[in-house]
Amino acid sequence: MNRNLKVLISGTGFAGQGHADAFRAVGVEVVGIVGRTPEVVTKVANKMNIPYHGTDWLQALQNCQPDIVSIGTPGGAHYESITQAINFGCHVFCDKPLTHNGATAVELYQLAKSKNVKTAFASSFRYMPRIIHAKRLVANGSIGEPVEVECISHFNLERDIPFGWSHRAEDGGGRLNNNFTHKLSIVTSVIGEKILSISGEVRDDMGKAPIVKGVHNFKTRREHIPENLDDPNLQWGESNVEWTYTVLAQLESPMASKPVSVLFKHGGLNPRFNEDHIVFYGTKGAIYVKGHYGSGPLYLWDERKKWQEISLPQDIDDDQPNVSGDTERNWLCLVREFVKDIKGEPFELYQTFKEGSLYQRLIDIIRRNGNAIDVRHLA
Repeated sequence: MNRNLKVLISGTGFAGQGHADAFRAVGVEVVGIVGRTPEVVTKVANKMNIPYHGTDWLQALQNCQPDIVSIGTPGGAHYESITQAINFGCHVFCDKPLTHNGATAVELYQLAKSKNVKTAFASSFRYMPRIIHAKRLVANGSIGEPVEVECISHFNLERDIPFGWSHRAEDGGGRLNNNFTHKLSIVTSVIGEKILSISGEVRDDMGKAPIVKGVHNFKTRREHIPENLDDPNLQWGESNVEWTYTVLAQLESPMASKPVSVLFKHGGLNPRFNEDHIVFYGTKGAIYVKGHYGSGPLYLWDERKKWQEISLPQDIDDDQPNVSGDTERNWLCLVREFVKDIKGEPFELYQTFKEGSLYQRLIDIIRRNGNAIDVRHLA
């Protein structure tokens, strides 16, 4: 494919704008952007110099004739727009979650296969440079056989952030959709992609949140917290999704003779005391990466019986796009491989709707909290 590729963007917030920048960085023409609110989509299109903008997705597909669509809206809005794009013959880049439940996610995966279009699923923090470094160290036997992984994070999110899609399961909200997807992708990238078992517990610590108009960008929602939360005229919305989760999983690894145990512990509203981290334990050592998504630094415990900070290899550093912001850089890493694949060029394997639909089914399982056994009769 020698001609220039064209992409149509769905979503005017942080993700939509970030996707547009990522596709432009690899030479794809951003031909249009679609949003819900006319004045917002007009403002964003003018700011980003995007020639077409509107609020009608089907009309935009017809007018722009894109090769690719990029979905940067909340997960509850994905199903219809992706279905229409696939039926239009477009390749699809989609942010996590793929949809709001496993059944619709599987439908999209099967539809994409039947229409022979390529898909990319952006649980993209597996592209963090220290995670790539950890993957190399594990594959080279630096910790022996991997046996266990520990992922701990506490975000201390404001309880009074305005009510919106993140509070509603039907809109793609919840910490599993918007945190666990990245964590699972990180661990599978290092240990192995085959998930053998999973169980978990979730909890809604939020309860309710103030309803505020004018919040269009997820990244700036904190700026809209009401000054007077005791105002009797303030309206409140009820949360129906998890803000805390604990998940146990087992993964098959080509580097291990036994299944690798994984703990995912996340408190969205809980304060952290020590740093968030990801640790890969093995039969001969361990790798500790600071940060909830592995931002670093990275430390290795080996036969010297002490933790030592290990510098990022130069080739990994050189391969990182020159983009500020972890999220934006990771999007670009995924877009780079996705576009290579569409063009028929050599590419590194990336996550697709296959993984997106699997992750959504796993989230459904975890949310059911169906693994607990009543032991009160034993007391």
